[in-house]
Amino acid sequence: MNERVWLVTAAILAIIAVFNPTQGVESFAFAIRALVETAPYLLLSIGLAAYAGASGADSLIARAFTGSPVVMILVAAAFGGLSPFCSCGVIPLIAALLAMGVPLSAVMAFWLASPVIDPSMFVLTAGVLGPEFAIAKTMAAVGLGVFGGYITLALTRAGAFADPLRDGIGNGGCGASSVRNPKPPVWAFWHDRERREKFAREGLKTTLFLLKWLALAFVLESLMIAFVPAEWVAQAVGGEGVVSVLIATLVGVPAYLNGYAALPLVSGLVEQGMAPGAGLAFLVAGGVTSLPAAIAVWALAKRAVFALYVGLALSGSLASGLLFQAWLST
Repeated sequence: MNERVWLVTAAILAIIAVFNPTQGVESFAFAIRALVETAPYLLLSIGLAAYAGASGADSLIARAFTGSPVVMILVAAAFGGLSPFCSCGVIPLIAALLAMGVPLSAVMAFWLASPVIDPSMFVLTAGVLGPEFAIAKTMAAVGLGVFGGYITLALTRAGAFADPLRDGIGNGGCGASSVRNPKPPVWAFWHDRERREKFAREGLKTTLFLLKWLALAFVLESLMIAFVPAEWVAQAVGGEGVVSVLIATLVGVPAYLNGYAALPLVSGLVEQGMAPGAGLAFLVAGGVTSLPAAIAVWALAKRAVFALYVGLALSGSLASGLLFQAWLST
């Protein structure tokens, strides 16, 4: 799998370079630039995950997620909507949580809320679309996390998703042993050679895992930006009413540019008469199913979990857009 992902990325770049050399260079530069921009978040999250494993603090983290699933989902959704991590930066943390046996419902709540909003995106959204829209987007992120978490909880209690991780990712449900048999953490793990080696091993493994999938995601994203004109998106999601919210939700999945590029596009469409609810649905659906976020889910989880993730993203985004539109109409 490791080699295949790298080969696919290299093949895409090679094909582009043959038929459109300029775009080939631009796609390569875009991927490098995107990786550099997300590097601080990635390094922080990789370091935290590796430290938790090497020190044994992962048992404390896992135990913090034991308790009432209802409360866990609420906390996870709120943290996902307010955390500064991008959708890429939370990958190692999510993988670690799932491997430690943390319930998929709580992880799903965090996973759905995280790509939609963060502090910097809140400020930018408020500046471009207004504070009311920024608050609505934050509420939509948290609400989507809560909605997805409870749906996932109901499904898992019915017997679904007993082992959500792909083979070879983490250690599956067996990681719950850190909850069943907790050991005191060794905070200063660097004094122990075995723990130092584990830290380095886990950090390197996670870094290589992220690089291969994110490189592919960013190359594909560069092609979308280059070959999917914003005018096409505007024509597809323009208009008013419930139908426009539905169309914006569906179009937001394949046509989403990125969080920062989408804001001025939506602002212009709203000024031209598009329903604000449709704009919100487009931003939420596109954020959750953007290529980095979606590929992260695909890389970590089994196909059934990925399908659930996309289904929750679509239905939750549609509901948030309709509710926002109804609230504005009152």
